[in-house]
Amino acid sequence: MKDWLETTGEVISAIGNEGFAARLASAINDVAPFDYCVIFAYLGTARPIDLFDTFPKKKRKIFVEDYLEGPYLLDPFYLACMTPVASGLYRMRDIAPDRFFQAEYFRSYYVQTGLAEEIGYIIDLPGSARIVVALMRAKKAFSAKQVRELGQYWAVVNAACKQHWRELSSDFRQDNNAASDPRLHKSVERALLRFGKGTLTPREREVVEFTLKGHSADAVGRILKISPGTVRIHRRNIYSKLQIRSQGELFSRFIKTLVSDT
Repeated sequence: MKDWLETTGEVISAIGNEGFAARLASAINDVAPFDYCVIFAYLGTARPIDLFDTFPKKKRKIFVEDYLEGPYLLDPFYLACMTPVASGLYRMRDIAPDRFFQAEYFRSYYVQTGLAEEIGYIIDLPGSARIVVALMRAKKAFSAKQVRELGQYWAVVNAACKQHWRELSSDFRQDNNAASDPRLHKSVERALLRFGKGTLTPREREVVEFTLKGHSADAVGRILKISPGTVRIHRRNIYSKLQIRSQGELFSRFIKTLVSDT
């Protein structure tokens, strides 16, 4: 294993060059080994940009291609980037809603990744863009010691990424692909304005939103300042109005709304 100072020097030398992201991933891997790394950039409701990834072809379809077709809008890291979550290192389980791992997004999409754990650096860039350097393990979660060491490496990752991708916010605005397809500019909130339109009440759409994100009835009640029992009544009414019987059907119906053209 290389000394951290040596690999950090290689990262610094690569800033501004095409091989920067690969050097960065290699340096982080020396701190705490992982199976896959992906770096996504986010700016508002624009479609994320895949800046770098180490996935083999079959895995890349799930982690990148499928993800960018809509599921990213329910990803805890994307949602964290859309809220005032401070920059830093986060385990997914620390920023995910309380029932995320029982939610339909997890069961219908995320479980396909086969990951044991995902951890990510959230980094603020000039001009409001944010990037997530996500580190993934397939079989075994990161140890507490490894998480501490990754945290100690935060200053290097943060400074190097800010410098290398300092113009990224402008790139987002100039990217015609990110700006031309209205399907990919809808946040969860905007999609919900159309989801169940004419059928669901505004309160019911709020319940749908937080349910899809993975919040329990108790958590939804706290957020909306209503009782858990009232949340459950809303859910029953939602299912009845949409003529569905499960959260799986709710998730599928929402994704169809999310990616529709109008």
